[in-house]
Amino acid sequence: MAATAQASAPPSPASAGTVTKLIVPLAIGAGVAVVLGVYGKVHTPTGIAVSVAGFSGPLTVKVWLATLAIVFAVFQLVTALAMWGRLPIRGSWVSPAHRWSGRIAFVLTIPVVVHCLYALGFADYSTRVLAHSLLGCLFFGVFTTKMLVLTKQGLAGWVLPLFGGLVFATLVGVWATSALWFFSTSGFQF
Repeated sequence: MAATAQASAPPSPASAGTVTKLIVPLAIGAGVAVVLGVYGKVHTPTGIAVSVAGFSGPLTVKVWLATLAIVFAVFQLVTALAMWGRLPIRGSWVSPAHRWSGRIAFVLTIPVVVHCLYALGFADYSTRVLAHSLLGCLFFGVFTTKMLVLTKQGLAGWVLPLFGGLVFATLVGVWATSALWFFSTSGFQF
């Protein structure tokens, strides 16, 4: 009930306390994004990645894992909207489903980021690839920030939805610049 009441109240401006509590999570998230980007840029790409039986190669594994992560992320968005009273979905299953869909989506991104950073590196040879590299690093930085924000008490009601929305938006951006691009240029293949 508190989430519903909180969601219907007008957003409050950023108080000094909220800003102060966000400094450390934002700094750590930015650090994660920068470290991943620097590692991806200075690391010599190996071209070697894990392949999974049933797929034509590592790239298709990456594309389908990212697509599954998006499916779970959309489910998480729906359950978040329900928890905040924006959708008429109720039940004791909503919060646990939200948490588990987020965990599954994140776990699905781990082999993808390993493939991207280890096998391919941070690349900038085209606008799409540069956007993908930047969004990938940003996704993990924003995700880290969101996870740290979850542990903070007394934050303004808009903080968690903002960071949750940023996680979702960056993941969609990463997917659009990779898996969606792959499907649109190569078709649906396994």
